[in-house]
Order: sequence, then structure tokens, then C-alpha cells
Amino acid sequence: MTIDSHQHFWNYEPVKHEWIDDDMAVIRRDFSPSDLKKVYQENTIDGCVAVQADQTLAETDFLIQLANENDFIKGIVGWVDLRSNTVKTDLEKYSQFNKVKGFRHVVQGEPDHNFLLRPNFLNGISALKEFNYTYDILIFPHQLGATLEFVKKFPNQKFVIDHIAKPYIKDGFYEGWAALMKEVASYENVSCKLSGMITEADYNSWTPAQIEPYMNLVLEAFGPNRLMYGSDWPVCLVAGNYKKVKELTTNFIAKLSPAEQEKIMGLNAMEFYNL
Repeated sequence: MTIDSHQHFWNYEPVKHEWIDDDMAVIRRDFSPSDLKKVYQENTIDGCVAVQADQTLAETDFLIQLANENDFIKGIVGWVDLRSNTVKTDLEKYSQFNKVKGFRHVVQGEPDHNFLLRPNFLNGISALKEFNYTYDILIFPHQLGATLEFVKKFPNQKFVIDHIAKPYIKDGFYEGWAALMKEVASYENVSCKLSGMITEADYNSWTPAQIEPYMNLVLEAFGPNRLMYGSDWPVCLVAGNYKKVKELTTNFIAKLSPAEQEKIMGLNAMEFYNL
């Protein structure tokens, strides 16, 4: 079964989605399950995990509704304020919905480089395990140092690094990111998504050859049992199309055994998110 471990839906609003800048104007519109269903039929994808794009409880409720209406949405990664005093109540509330698999915070947008290590945030993370929730780590490379200390604190919590931690592919920066990713990968409870890579390269001129060193590093560091394919649709559309994104991963992993390819293209996501 082929599972896309990372995609988004939204009803476009200029203020709410201000992160969609002029270079990304092509995605300044609504993206719904009916749009994605067609894309999945064309690209032989069986199901997906829908991930939050907005930091509100309303976003989580919106994704729950879409998942209830569409069978191919196998799980969702929502948002709750993990720093809140009421975090446990919020987590308990969402535990009644089977398709809520985990949560994410847009840590990449936080000015505090050590946001992940603040006591109120750590308190929220410590509450996830009780409900068997996963946590998606969305960061930039300059936050990998804090991430390393963060994952050390929770050896029994399931973590996944989104978008291979967004390395600066366009600028060709590699070494610092690579060294820290190896360290983070040494913790067995941390997985990594092969997603969001073409948008870290030059939108118009990226090539698979430019991205391959980064993919090689995470394959070597995490191994085929802890990598999962993700498209980052519709964000990926600013730098290509769904077919190109999928082929970037399938062509790269073609050198692996069929069993390892199946893991990366779906089985690992199914196990990680308990789909």
C-alpha cells in the first residue's frame, strides 16, 4: 500500500496564509480532498496523512471533518497548544477521534531557537505518550541542536522529522545539517520524512542530482525502516508537480530491495501513525 505521509488542505485566506509569498502565488487558492483524490488516482496513491497548516484548534477540527468524509485520509496530525495548562484536556478530547494520530507545532516559525526546550512545551510533549500520539518535528537546520537535546529527553515518544529538517539545498549548505541529522538519527524513536525537498532547492532549476546527497545522508542515518515518503502537496506545486515529487523518491530508492521500498512508500507510515 502506498501512503503519502505528509500533505495539507486549506481554504485560502490571505491573512491566515500569509506565509504563502509572491514566489508561491500558484498555491494561493483552496485545496480540498476532491482535488487530491484526482491526483492520487493519477499517481497510484492509496491514502494519506493530512497535516496541520494552521495553529488553531479549529484547524484540527477541520481536518477531522475532512477525514471523516474521505476514506483515503487515513490519519491526521493536528494542532493543540502544547504549552497550555489545559493541554491534557485537549489531548483527551481528541482521543475519541480514531483518525487523530498526532500533533505538530510550526517550530520553524518560532524566533526562539530553543523553543523546543522550554518547560511549558516539554510539559505538553510529556503528555502525548499516554494517548499514543506521535509528534512531527518541523524545524530549520539552525534548530537541530535544540532538537537533539529535545529527542534525548523523550526516549519513548515517537517523533518524525518533517522535510528532512529543511536543509539549505538552494545554497548548497550541507555539512552542519548532515552532522546534526546523524546525531538525531542515532535515537531509534526518531523517524524522518522524505518530503518537502524540492521547495528547499531552487523552485525553477532544481535537479534530482542536487538533492541526492541529502537523501543519501538520511537513508544512511535513519535506514529504510525509519524513512517515509511524503509529498508536501500542495506546497510542492510551487516547484513542480506531484509526479515529479513521487519520482524523486521512487527513483532514489529503486536501488533498495522491494521490501525496503515498500516500507518507505507506505508500510513505515502505517506503522508509525498506526493507520
